[in-house]
Amino acid sequence: MSLIKWSPFGDIDALQREMNHLFEQFVPARREQLFGGSFVPAAEIKETDTAIDLKVEVPGLSPEDIDLQVTADAVSIAGERKSESTTEEGGVTRSEFHYGRFQRIIPLPARVQNTTVEAEYKDGILNLHMLKDEEEQKKVVKVPIR
Repeated sequence: MSLIKWSPFGDIDALQREMNHLFEQFVPARREQLFGGSFVPAAEIKETDTAIDLKVEVPGLSPEDIDLQVTADAVSIAGERKSESTTEEGGVTRSEFHYGRFQRIIPLPARVQNTTVEAEYKDGILNLHMLKDEEEQKKVVKVPIR
C-alpha cells in the first residue's frame, strides 16, 4: 500500500477552474448583465501609531473620474470605468475587464483627521495617508487577562 499526498487546496483550485469553465460555456450573457456591471476595487490598509495608509486599486481611471470622501471613521470611493466599444466583423470579442460604476466604503480601524488627508494617484493605485485623531493616538486600552 502506498501513500499519496493529498492537497485540499489543489482540489479546490481545480474545482474553481472547472466551475468557471462551465459558467462561461453555458451562460452566454456578459458579466456586466449578470452582476450589474459593477466591480469592487481591491484595497490594502496599514495602521501605524500615528497614521493610517490606504491603497486602493483603480486602474484605467483618471483622478477626475474618482469621487473620494473621507470622514473621521471611513473612506468612500466611487467612480465609473467606461467601456470602450469595439466592432469586429465575423469574430468574437471576449473581455474580462470590469466596466461600470463602483462604490466602496472602507471603515477605518481608528478615527482620523479628515481635514489633513493626503491623496496621490499613480499607476492605477490611489494612495491615502491619514493622520490619526490626536485623542485616538493618546488612547490606551487596559485589557483584562482571563
